Amino acid sequence: MTVNVDPYASAEASAAAILARFDLPRVDVGLVLGSGWSSAVEGVCTTVAEAPLEELPGFSKPDVAGHGGVARVLRTDSGRLALVLTGRTHFYEGRGVAPVAHGVRVIAAAGATRIVLTNGCGGLRAEWAPGTPVLISDHINLTASSPIEGARFVDLTDAYSPALRALAHTVDPDLPEGVYVQFRGPHYETPAEVRMARVLGGDLVGMSTTLETIAAREAGLEVLGISLVTNPAAGLQDHPLSHAEVLEAGRDAVPRLRALLAGLLEVL
Repeated sequence: MTVNVDPYASAEASAAAILARFDLPRVDVGLVLGSGWSSAVEGVCTTVAEAPLEELPGFSKPDVAGHGGVARVLRTDSGRLALVLTGRTHFYEGRGVAPVAHGVRVIAAAGATRIVLTNGCGGLRAEWAPGTPVLISDHINLTASSPIEGARFVDLTDAYSPALRALAHTVDPDLPEGVYVQFRGPHYETPAEVRMARVLGGDLVGMSTTLETIAAREAGLEVLGISLVTNPAAGLQDHPLSHAEVLEAGRDAVPRLRALLAGLLEVL
């Protein structure tokens, strides 16, 4: 017999359990760190507490190499608290859409009003070399799914907050912006699909983030999305795609990403 679990109630209960475990009244901001990003948060701010994701209600150990697999609470110099998830559940893992959205719903239920969603992705612009962080200005969701349940109508006109992007530019004025296209995965895109994404207006292609953004906006969170270009997209380079080059680009970009995350946590 299938048991239907209310994902909204589950997030509320999980947030309460996490706050109790870490002895916190609330958090102020949330971060979800995707492929290539987990190492960048090491040494940023002051770590207040952390726990493996699989020990927290509703979470599981990340399946993907390059994800840290912990929930960490950081305190900024100004005393603000950030809940950082160094891993995520991807839609292609086959667990359904609710586990994909669980992390952002928990962050909202824990009191945050803003969230930073990051990923590693393929780039469609020649001027964006591997290791380039790009602010997401908008997205195209090609998963044919949504995390929203029931007749809940959510405006996505400014899914990625213009105000937060402006703050990010005060931290790193050279950050470019682009449109992110999420494919279902886990296979990489074909060259023809990459050409389609470009025709549709895409600049970046990947396998995460858009479903989380939709859930975050439903929960009332302001969203800042940042993609790390880890490789040219399929058909734009002369060798096959691999997850190894994603991890390598993340390692090479750590100094810039660390400075970016540290600066963002002070201004968000």
